[in-house]
Amino acid sequence: TMNVEHEINLLVEEIRRLGTKNADGQVSVKFGVLFADEKCANLFEALVGTLKAAKRRKIVTYQGELLLQGVHDNVEIMLLQD
Repeated sequence: TMNVEHEINLLVEEIRRLGTKNADGQVSVKFGVLFADEKCANLFEALVGTLKAAKRRKIVTYQGELLLQGVHDNVEIMLLQD
C-alpha cells in the first residue's frame, strides 16, 4: 500500500526544492513546474492524488479541486506548514 504520509513528506521536500518564497516567507511552486520535473515524475505515481491528500491535511493549498497538466500549469501550490 502507498504510504500517504511518506508521499506527502516527499512532496513537501520537492515543493521546497522547486518553489520560491514570497514576501510572507511562504514557499509556493506552480503545478506545471512540479509536474514537469523529472525527479517528481519518478517519485510520485500519482502526483495529483498526493496533492489532494496534502490539501485535505492542510499541508498545501491551491485553487480548485483537480489539477490537470496543461490546463492548470500556472496554478500556485502553496506550502502552509514549514
